Amino acid sequence: MSVLPDLAPWRASVDFRRLWASGLISNFGTFLTFVALPVQIKDLTGSAAAVGAVGAVELLPLILFGLYGGALADALDKRLLILWTEAGQGLLSAALLLNALLPHPAVWPLYAVAALSSALGSVQRPALDSLWPRIVAHDDLPAAAALNSFRWTVGGVAGPAVAGLVVAYAGLGWAYGADLVTFAVSVVLILPIAASPASHEAAKPSLRSIAEGARYAWSRKELLGTYAVDLAAMFLAMPLAVLPFLADELDAKWSLGLMYASIPAGSLLVSVVSGWTSRVRRHGRMVVLSAALWGLAIAAAGAAGNVWLVLLLLAVAGGCDMVSGIFRGAMWNQTIPDELRGRLAGIELLSYSVGPTLGQVRAGGMAGWLGVRASVGVGGLLCAGTVGLLALCLPALMSYDARTNEHAVRLRARRTAAPTQL
Repeated sequence: MSVLPDLAPWRASVDFRRLWASGLISNFGTFLTFVALPVQIKDLTGSAAAVGAVGAVELLPLILFGLYGGALADALDKRLLILWTEAGQGLLSAALLLNALLPHPAVWPLYAVAALSSALGSVQRPALDSLWPRIVAHDDLPAAAALNSFRWTVGGVAGPAVAGLVVAYAGLGWAYGADLVTFAVSVVLILPIAASPASHEAAKPSLRSIAEGARYAWSRKELLGTYAVDLAAMFLAMPLAVLPFLADELDAKWSLGLMYASIPAGSLLVSVVSGWTSRVRRHGRMVVLSAALWGLAIAAAGAAGNVWLVLLLLAVAGGCDMVSGIFRGAMWNQTIPDELRGRLAGIELLSYSVGPTLGQVRAGGMAGWLGVRASVGVGGLLCAGTVGLLALCLPALMSYDARTNEHAVRLRARRTAAPTQL
């Protein structure tokens, strides 16, 4: 039995290959900015709270546009939404580049771009997530989730590692400029993808349609469990906002890019050997276990005093997060009907994006109160404990089985009767 990734989605769908390659390239550039922007705020303000405040300005656009973006994804052509939001992100990278080239760069444009980027990403992500089930066969969706995770983690490893060197030796402008170029290439790759119009059963975007999606999500306790577990894990244990200060405390400024890259590096390792995930059927249990282990690894990283041990523990945490993400994605894609997919993807976006966004505020604020290492360690312990409590309170999540779950069985039969045009 091979542990290597299952390449069936890549072989079967040309649109999957195009979208995958587009994401690989733009993710690399996004991670350059992901490192450069907090470093620039740190350099301009010297404040951990100011770096953490990026999460605060991203939060409201994330919530508003995530929910409405899900409704748009169900009602409009998904390809066009992805295309125009990708182009918009490129314009924001251009704004960061121009600000960085000023003799005295301003702080407020960094927060403005963070908020606008959050809005565009929140519109794009539901369309992207709801497009995968249309271009990939039903039984290949777990493999597609693993391949998409691999794509994300390649950018997550290479982007921060390169960004640390670029920012240190070439300057912030080069990082922002490279991000702009990657968005331009990504748009070119998206252009040939086939149109993906709304399902004839999809509701028009409105508060009523958003409420309909929320009611469906509430009726699916196993889905609620995945949202709650991921929200807790990211809010309580995401350490990214304080990594520039952690590197300083460990007297290892050179390690900042590696710190940012370590979590995705662990994720990348898991995705490379992800073939085993297609044979697992108890997805809910894997979500809970891996989220708890993520918290414990982060707690250990906060307690460690050696920079190399910190990097190793961050990589272990990233691997655990990847396992959780693969099985959350498989549960979502294999059980949610097409006409609700965009709105549910908007709710999913909140679960895995609001957590890290608020987590930046938590990490920065707690660092100012307890210290940087205590912020990381205490957050990890709180995460592990909270995930354990959620597992006790959500039996539907723990008992989920992809072979017997009524929603998975129904959607499998529906896809078999009307297969996706690949």
